[in-house]
This record gives sequence, structure tokens and C-alpha cells, in this order.
Amino acid sequence: MNYLCDKCNKTYEISPLRYKCDCGNALTLAKESHICPNPQVPAAMSLWRYREALPIEVDTDIVTLGEGMTPLVPLDVNAPEHFVKLDYLCPTGSYKDRGASVLLTHLKALGVEAVVEDSSGNAGAAIAAYSARAGIHCTIYCPESTSQGKLRQISAYGAELKLVPGNRMATTEAVKRAAETTCYASHNWHPFFLEGTKTLAYEIVEQLGWRAPTHVICPVGFGSIYLGLFIGFQELQTQGIIVNTPRLLGVQPDVCCPIYNAYVNKTASITRMAQTGKTLAEGTTAELPIRGQMILDGIATTDGAFTTVDNTDIKIGLEILSAKGIYVEPTSAVVVKGYQKFQETGIISTGDLVVSILTGIGLKASF
Repeated sequence: MNYLCDKCNKTYEISPLRYKCDCGNALTLAKESHICPNPQVPAAMSLWRYREALPIEVDTDIVTLGEGMTPLVPLDVNAPEHFVKLDYLCPTGSYKDRGASVLLTHLKALGVEAVVEDSSGNAGAAIAAYSARAGIHCTIYCPESTSQGKLRQISAYGAELKLVPGNRMATTEAVKRAAETTCYASHNWHPFFLEGTKTLAYEIVEQLGWRAPTHVICPVGFGSIYLGLFIGFQELQTQGIIVNTPRLLGVQPDVCCPIYNAYVNKTASITRMAQTGKTLAEGTTAELPIRGQMILDGIATTDGAFTTVDNTDIKIGLEILSAKGIYVEPTSAVVVKGYQKFQETGIISTGDLVVSILTGIGLKASF
């Protein structure tokens, strides 16, 4: 197993400080996966039921809090063709526990003693929690505008918190300096994080009786959930578990939507888009995704699509979900109006089986 750069085809041995190629591109993992859920193992009701599909050695101690195997339920009992995946019920309140569990398991096995990470909140909480579980010192860089509930959660896990003035991009630039000498446990750069988020695809297919939905909708900023779904569904198809991969549908805020712009303009690459205003969906403000080419590959391969929402759309989404007994953060709520817009444009047709990912809990958000 090695790191591979899809841009220049250079390979690297796996090491604690290596998180990108010398050419500047993000790395992927050259590996083999075998999906074989095992209900007999102690971690059977977590994502570790798919351990054989994860790039972790057999004798490695797992860093886990029981993440994964979250409920998949119809949004409306009278409309069973639209399911929601309640991934905000992971231990720290977001889907990012999936990536954190696999990543911190990997880093602990390497003997890493300290990590740094940058986050708008949820990833920082996940990395802080699983670092604490692993006995690894953790420093989290966050924008000053991050919700206070998320900041308190990060601090509660014993992580050192560093607040950075400016937008999300400024926080990323700040952490890169620390990453020169300390392991960068990045949910955006590190390929082992995506190995955790890909288990969402496994669970969806298993919970639907080993069949794939027609579409999967998710919020997209840097794309760790979109890319995890892309990797997972492709692995399932390669092994013959599903015939077709779902169309992957992404939703971005209208004030920061570089992927949507590339999609509608049919460009060969994603161009940086400076954030033009405030959005309630703070978890999806990425001016330039790190794995832009891979996201475009995901759109092309799955016949995917993107749309945008504004703050009014997000508020309506929150109200609709709350009326169904579901309390999520605004970033999660983008999928509600996203679903309606994909219907209006004919991407989602009557009778299509759709799964929307609800990514983060509402209890720690400020809105």
C-alpha cells in the first residue's frame, strides 16, 4: 500500500508528515478493498463491520467510539422513495467521525504522538475526540467565526484551540505552517479520512437490502463526503455488489459555489471563487476544493449534478426537517431544497429512490 498522485503518477511510502505530492496535488491510496460485513466481530454495529475493506492492518488496535451504522429512514412516511441518512447521530454529532476513526487508527499505528488539523467546526471536534481516544496530542485551527458550541466541544476533548481571523481559507493557510513539523490530520488532504467516509456508501447499500439508490444528495464544501461516496460506490460496483452507481448530487451555498460553477459552465477544472457573503451553511464554504479533479471525475462518472441554495432555502429546509422530528445544523439542511431543485430540473424523477445525507447535529450550531 502506497500513496499515489493521480496528476504526476508519483508514488510515496506512507509516513506521518506526508500528506500531499511534491507537485502540490492531493494523494490517493493504492490499495485493494474487499467488502465483507462481519456481524460476528465486536464492532459489528459500527463502520468497522467493513474492516476488510479498510486499509488497516489486521493486528492494529482500532480507535473507535462506535461510529457508523446510523439510521436510514424515510423523510416522510407517505413518500418512502426519499430516505435520509441520519449521520448526525455519530458520536461527536457529525459524519466526520467516520473519517476520524479510520485516520486516527492509522496514525496511532504509525506511532504519531501529535497532530494538527484545520476545521470550520465538525471535523475539528471529530479529530479532537478521536485523538483523545488514541492518546494523541491535538491542536485544532478554526476560523474565529466558528459556532461557539463547536469550539466548546473541541476544547472539552482537551485539544489546543487556535482561532484564526478571516475566512475558511485563511485557517487552512495557517495550519500548513504547523504541518511542516507536525502530522497534519487533515480531513481534506489525508486519503485515510476518505477511507472512513466511503463506508457511508456501504451502509446505504446494505440498509437498502444490497441495492443502490438512484441518487444520493449531500452538502459539498471541500468534498470529503461526496468523494467518500464516490469511492465507496465504485468499490461496490467493481466487486459486483451493485450494478450501477447512484448519481451523486451535490449542494453548495450560493455565496461560495466553485464546484457548481464548474458544473454549469462545463469547465475542465474548478476555479477559485471568493466567498461573496455570509451563509448559514458554514461547513460548506470552500473557495477552492483541494481534490477538485476527483470531484469532477465523480460528477462525470456518476452522471452527477450540482445546485445551490441561499439562506432562505436553508431556513425552509430546517423548518421542514424539524417538523419531521429531525434537528440538524444549517449545513445539513441544504439537501432539502436541493432535493426540490433537482426535482424541478428533471434530474430526480417520480419514483426515483433517493438518499439525502444529514451530516451534522443542530445542538452545537448557532443559528
